[in-house]
Parts: sequence; C-alpha cells; structure tokens
Amino acid sequence: MKALKPHEHSPVMNYRQYRRARRLVHECCNYDNGNCLMLDNGEECVCVQSVSYSLLCRWFRAAVLPLDKELETALLHRQAGKRCVLCGALFLPGSNRVKYCPDCAKRERRHREAIRQRKRYAISTHLEPEKAR
Repeated sequence: MKALKPHEHSPVMNYRQYRRARRLVHECCNYDNGNCLMLDNGEECVCVQSVSYSLLCRWFRAAVLPLDKELETALLHRQAGKRCVLCGALFLPGSNRVKYCPDCAKRERRHREAIRQRKRYAISTHLEPEKAR
C-alpha cells in the first residue's frame, strides 16, 4: 500500500462508488454507530469516510477497502485496472496477457479443460466420424 505524497490528491468517487464505500464503512473495526473510535478523544466524532466522496481515512484505505477488490482497483489502480472479458468486472491483472478476473478465469479454465477432455475421449473411443484422408 503506497502512501499518498502531500501533493497528491485522494481519489474522488462517483455516487455509485460512494454508496459501495459507505456500505464497506460498516465493516470497519473503528466504526461505531456513525462515529469513528480512532478519532474519539473524549467526545464522539463522525466517521469522515462515511460522509466524504474522497478516500480520507488511511485505516479504511489499508484495511477495509481491500474487502471489495473491484472498488479498490477502480479507486487506487485506475490506470493498471482491466475489465474482465466475460463479466465486465474491473480487476488488477497480474500480467499483460490476463483477460479474465480471478473468478471467471477459474470457470473458463474448467470449461476449456472439459472441452479438451471430451475431445480426447471422443478420439480415443473412435466415436467421431472417420476423417477424410
């Protein structure tokens, strides 16, 4: 997790991203009925991440945002993110050849393996018609 330099701005969210982040705020261990326990110094303080369209809370960015990989990629890795060919989800690729998000990659790998095995079985049992020579 890279820290923001003083001259860098925190990523700004659109409304849909804000709503997803707002739902994630409730997963934070410092969130207590709309208040932030880390900012509490004797009197209650509103959780800044729950009312802002920017990523202001470092704890939220480091510990809570990784729970939603697609949102994290959209906000923190905008240039490096790719869209999955099958489902359209945004994900952070491991290499430049990756086409599928991790979930779809698993399904696609199983699908191709099944096709390959069916073809192999058909050839070994001579179930397919003779090929013209």
